[in-house]
Amino acid sequence: MSILDEGKALAQGMVQGAMGKAVALAPDSWIPGGVPDPLIRRQHGHVGAPVSRIDGPLKVSGAAPFAAEFPMADMVYAAIAYSNIARGRISELDVGAAEAAPGVVLVMTHRNAPRLKPTPLFMSDPKAAGGDSVPVLQDDRIYWNGQPIAIVLADTQEQADHAKSLIRATFEAAPAATDLDAAKANGTSPSQFMGGPMHDAVGDAEAALAKAAVTVDSVYTTPGHNHNPIELHAVTLAWDGDTLRIHDAQQAVAHSAWTLAQVFDLPAEQVVITSPFVGGGFGSKTLWQHQIIAAAAARVAGRPVRLVLTREGVYRTVGGRSPTEQRLALGATEDGRLTALIHTGVTAKTAHNAMPEPFILPTRSAYAAETMLLDVQHVELDMISNTFMRAPGEAVGTFALECAMDELAEQLGLDPVEFRLRNEPDKDPLTGLPFSSREIAKAWRDGAERFGWSRRNPVPGRVRDGEWLVGVGCATGTYPYYRMPGGAARITLSRDGAVQVDIAAHEMGMGTATAQTQVIADRLGLSLEQVRFTYGDSTLPGLVLAGGSQQTASIGASVIAAYNKLVAELLSLAGNDSPLAGLKPDEIGSRDGGLCKLDDPERHESYASILGRAQRDAVSVEAEPPMPLETQHWSMHSHAAMFCEVRVNAVTGEPRVSRFLGSFDCGRILNPKTAASQFRGGIIMGLGLALMEETQFDPRNGRIVNASLAEYHVPVHMDVPEIEVIWTDIPDPHAPMGARGVGEIGITGTGAAVANAIYNATGKRVRSLPITLDKLL
Repeated sequence: MSILDEGKALAQGMVQGAMGKAVALAPDSWIPGGVPDPLIRRQHGHVGAPVSRIDGPLKVSGAAPFAAEFPMADMVYAAIAYSNIARGRISELDVGAAEAAPGVVLVMTHRNAPRLKPTPLFMSDPKAAGGDSVPVLQDDRIYWNGQPIAIVLADTQEQADHAKSLIRATFEAAPAATDLDAAKANGTSPSQFMGGPMHDAVGDAEAALAKAAVTVDSVYTTPGHNHNPIELHAVTLAWDGDTLRIHDAQQAVAHSAWTLAQVFDLPAEQVVITSPFVGGGFGSKTLWQHQIIAAAAARVAGRPVRLVLTREGVYRTVGGRSPTEQRLALGATEDGRLTALIHTGVTAKTAHNAMPEPFILPTRSAYAAETMLLDVQHVELDMISNTFMRAPGEAVGTFALECAMDELAEQLGLDPVEFRLRNEPDKDPLTGLPFSSREIAKAWRDGAERFGWSRRNPVPGRVRDGEWLVGVGCATGTYPYYRMPGGAARITLSRDGAVQVDIAAHEMGMGTATAQTQVIADRLGLSLEQVRFTYGDSTLPGLVLAGGSQQTASIGASVIAAYNKLVAELLSLAGNDSPLAGLKPDEIGSRDGGLCKLDDPERHESYASILGRAQRDAVSVEAEPPMPLETQHWSMHSHAAMFCEVRVNAVTGEPRVSRFLGSFDCGRILNPKTAASQFRGGIIMGLGLALMEETQFDPRNGRIVNASLAEYHVPVHMDVPEIEVIWTDIPDPHAPMGARGVGEIGITGTGAAVANAIYNATGKRVRSLPITLDKLL
C-alpha cells in the first residue's frame, strides 16, 4: 500500500469513526429499528409457521432449472486448461492438436482473447464482485498454480474435454511464495476486513495476563478449506447483439452483472444475469474467472456457451478459506472473572484479493474481559485467492476461543457452562454499545437441560462404552447481524388482491422465497397464495448479496420501505369517501386483504375497494430502505450454545460424533422448518471442519493436491448423528421482523464443542484441526 493509499485509508477511518460516534449517541427513534417492526406484534399469522418450501415440488420433480440446465440453440460446451506453476509465465503454448480435434469450435488463450478491462475486486466498490484482480487471459503471466490458461469450445462436452487434454503448455517458473512458515519469517502485515482494521485493544492485556491468578496461553491452527457446494459452478450464456445474457449459479446477481459490465466495457443494463435456483453457495457463488472466460469465448465464437467446472476445476478456480495460526491467551481471577483476553495470529492471503481470514471477529463481543488485545496479521502467498466461506472468521476463530475457555474452566475447577455465563457482558466489550437483544444465557440454560449436561463427568477419560471412550463438550457460537446498503424492492398490488414483490435476491436452498412469502403475506394481510415473490434476476430492484446472513434483513427492510410507500399511495387513492380518510400512513396497518387503522382494526377498506374506486387495475411502488445505521447504534449478533457428545475408539483412535444439540438465540424464527435446516446444515459443516476438512497445499509448488471429493473429505450420512436444534424465539426489537441471521451461526462453535468433547473423552487436547485419528492414537 502506498503512502497516499495509507493516508486515504486513515482519513476514511477517521470519518467513519466520527460518524459511528454520532450514530451511537443519536436517539433510538432516529435509527432504523428504533421503532419496532409492527410485524413483531403479530404472533399468529404466517410468520412462525413451519411452511414447506414453495420451490420443493419443482426441485423434487426436476422442473427447477439450474445454471447448467438452460437450453440454448446452437450452444457449444467448454473445458478449461490450467497452469501447473505458482508464479512465472507461459513460455510455450501449443494448441494445434486441440484445434484440430473433432468437434472443436474454438481454442482461446491470451493470444486470441478479446481485450478486457480489469475486474473490479469485491469490496473495492459497493457493486464489485470479482474474486481476484488478476488479468483474465490478457497476457502470459501466471499468478497461481491452477490459473486458467485456455478454454476449449466444442460441439459436445466430451469433445471439449478431449481437446483440452491435447493442449501442451511449457512454463518458465519464477520464485514464488508458497510456504506459510517461510513467508512468516519474512515478516507479516496488519490486516483489514470490510474497510476496518483487524486490531483492537482495551487496556494492557499482556500486563494483565502476567498478573492473572490463573492463565492459559496456547496456539491453535486451522488449515485451508475449499468450497464444495453440491452444484458445481456453472454458467450458460450468450451474446444478444451487445447484450450479455447469463444463466449463472450466483449469490450476487446484481453485483456480478455490474462487474461484468465493467470488464467488457458495457453499460450496466447490457449484462443480464438470472439465477433462479442455486445448489449451495456458502460464499463461493460469486464472480470468478470462469464466467469472464466463458463470456469472452462466446463473443469470439459467436455461439452460446455452457461451462460447468469440474470438481477439480472448482478447486483451481474458486477460492476458499485460508489457514490460520492463532494465539489465544486468557487470564482470570480465582473466582473465574476474565481479566485478560488475547487473541492474535496470522493468516494467508494473496496480493490480488482483499480477504484475510478475520478470526478475531467472534472474540470482539463474546466475553466481558477487563483487558483485550485482538490482532490479525497476514502474509501474502502465491495461491488462489481466498474468499468468504460460511462464517468467515467466526468458524475458525471460535475454535481457538472456545477451546481456550474450556481449558481455563478446567484449571479454575468451574463447570464450562457456568464459567461462560459468569463472563457474560452487559454491553459490547469493545464499543460499549448496548446489545439490541442478547438471550444467550437462556440458550445456554435451555440447551444444558435438554442435552443432559448435568450428567457430565468432568474428569476426562472416565466414561467408557466397550472400546469407545465417551465424552461431552460445549462451546459458544456467535455471528454478527449485518444489513448491507443497496437494498430496494418493488411491490405491485392488483385489484384482485394479488401482490408481486420484485427484488434481486437469491434462493440457494435456504428457503428464502418461502420465508419471504410468509412475511409479505402477513405484512399485507394476504394469504400465501396471493403472494408472488420474484428474485434471482439482475434487472430487478436492489443490490442484495446472499452472504453474511444478511439477506433476510436486507429484503425485510426493503419490503418495509416499499410497503410504507404503498400505504401512502393507497391512502391518496382512497380519497375522502374511504373509512380511512384523514389517517396518516403511520396509523395504518394491513389485514384481511386491505388497510385498517392500527388501533381500530374495524376501520378497514379492502385493496379491491380502494383500487376499484380509483379505477385502477394495479398500483406499483419501488423504494429503498434507510442506511443500516442500526449496526452502529446497537451491538447486534446471533448467538448459540453448542453441546456435543463424542465417542473415540480406544484401539484405533477413530473419533465419532454420537450426539449434537444446538441451542440458538437468533431473534424471531420466521419459519421453523427452513431455519432448523439452516442450523443443522451449519452444524454438519462444522463437523467437517472439526474432523476431516483440510486443503492439502503443497508448499513446494503451491498446488492443491487433494482437489476432489475422493481426497478432500466432507461429512457423509454415516458421519452425522442425530442433531437436535432448539431456539429462544425472542424477537430482536431493532431488526426487521425481529429476526437475525440463521445461515452461518450453526458452524460457529461447533469445532470447539467437538474438540472439547474429545478432551473430555480422552484427556487429549488437540489444538490443530482437523482432529484426525492419528492425533488421538
